[in-house]
Amino acid sequence: MSSTTYNQQDNLSNLEASNSRPRTIIGTLLTVLAFTLLGVALLPLGLVIAYVIIKGANRLNLSLFTELPPAAFQEGGGVANAIVGTLILVGIAAIISIPIGVLAAVYLSEFAPKRVARWIRFATNVLSGVPSIIVGIFAYGVIVLRTDSFSAFAGGFALAILMLPIIVRTTDEALQIVPQEVRWASVGVGASNFHTVLKIVLPAALPAIVTGTSLAIARAAGETAPLIFTALFTQFWPNGLFEPIPSLSVLIYNYATVPYDNQRELAWAASLLLVLLILLASVISRWATRKSVY
Repeated sequence: MSSTTYNQQDNLSNLEASNSRPRTIIGTLLTVLAFTLLGVALLPLGLVIAYVIIKGANRLNLSLFTELPPAAFQEGGGVANAIVGTLILVGIAAIISIPIGVLAAVYLSEFAPKRVARWIRFATNVLSGVPSIIVGIFAYGVIVLRTDSFSAFAGGFALAILMLPIIVRTTDEALQIVPQEVRWASVGVGASNFHTVLKIVLPAALPAIVTGTSLAIARAAGETAPLIFTALFTQFWPNGLFEPIPSLSVLIYNYATVPYDNQRELAWAASLLLVLLILLASVISRWATRKSVY
C-alpha cells in the first residue's frame, strides 16, 4: 500500500476524532443536565417525604394502630378507627369502580365504534379534571340528601367517581398496547371476539391494568373534600355502611389546625401512614408490571 493511502487513512482518522470530541462533550453536558433536572423534579417529593417522616415518626407505636383518637386535652390515643374506615371507604370505591372501569375500557378498545369511543374518551378526560370537591357535592346531593344521613356508602360512591376515569384511561391504553396481530391470530384459530378479549387480550394487559388500579386507589385514599360532604367523621369505630365513618384524610384535616399538640402529632402520624400507603401502592404496581408478555 502506498504512502499516499496511509496519509489519507490518517487524515480520515484525525477528522473523525476531531468531529467526535464535540459530540462527546455535548452528550456529556446533556447527560449532566438531564440528571440535574431529574434531581430538581424529585426534590419536592423527597422534601415532603422527609418532613412527614420527621414530624410523624415519633408517634409510630402500637397505640397508634390500636386506640381511638383522643378527645381535646387528652394525651395518647391512636388512629385505629380511621385506618379501618379508610380501608372500608377505599374498598367500597374499588368494588364500584373497578368492574365498571375495566368493562367500559374493554368496550372502548374492542367493540365501540370509533366515533362513540372518541366521545366517551373525551367525557372520561373531562371527568378526570373535575375538582374532587364538586364530586363530593354531587354525592352529597345524590346519596346524603336522599338517605338523610352521612355514610360510608356515600363516601365510597364519591371516591368511586374519582377512581373511575383513571381506571378507564389506563385500562384502555393497556388494551391498545396489545399487538393487533395477537387478536388476528386468536380469531384465525376459531376463537370469538369475546373469548379473544377474555383469554388473550386481558391477561396480556393485566400488569398495566393493575398499575392503573393501584394509582386510582392511592388517589382515593388521600382525598378529603368528598369525604367531608359524604362520610363526615366520627371518633368511634365504624358502625355500618350507612353511618358516618372516620378516615385518615379527614382526621388530618380536623387535627392539623387544632391548638393541641397531641392531636397535631396524630395528624402528622396519619399523614405518614397515608404516604406509606401511596408508596405501597406504587411498589405493588411496579411489582405487578416487572414482567410483561409484550
